[in-house]
Amino acid sequence: MNPSIAEHYREVLVAVGENPEREGLLDTPERAAKAMQYLCNGYTMNLEEVINGALFESLNDEMVIVRDIELYSLCEHHMLPFIGKAHVAYIPTGRVLGLSKVARIVDMFARRLQIQENLTKQIADALQHMTDAAGVAVVIEAKHMCMMMRGVEKQNSVMTTSVMLGAFRDSSATRHEFLQLIGRLG
Repeated sequence: MNPSIAEHYREVLVAVGENPEREGLLDTPERAAKAMQYLCNGYTMNLEEVINGALFESLNDEMVIVRDIELYSLCEHHMLPFIGKAHVAYIPTGRVLGLSKVARIVDMFARRLQIQENLTKQIADALQHMTDAAGVAVVIEAKHMCMMMRGVEKQNSVMTTSVMLGAFRDSSATRHEFLQLIGRLG
């Protein structure tokens, strides 16, 4: 745990009018620092280590989809959580990615201060880069605490972002199949 982060949390407690020496808050700066380091551990990861060689030869050239990957990230504007799910697809061209690696790519980018629009693109670009797929599609649906807990306080709003690369961008039929399979078309 980075002691300077804990000290900054102690200063925040004082700044909001709390007493960091109060029993319930004695260990809060250290706990908050550990939590923040965990929530931002994506900065310590790189794509090659996350993939760890889990690319496998395959004759499959049909769409591969991993749906409903839960994600937790922090809005870079307010440092409040946004929580949702990612739906990720790609069309292999001779190699497939180990199943858990798709979720690990989502986590690597989600565990950074982030905006959802960039998160969606980072996941798509990383998958495209690692697999050389014929196409990649990513849809993220998330609820943002910065919109729910403060500001306009809208509890039921969900932000949806998408990035379509290659065949998913070029072919409306491929895009339609993906959206239908993730349940976003009637």
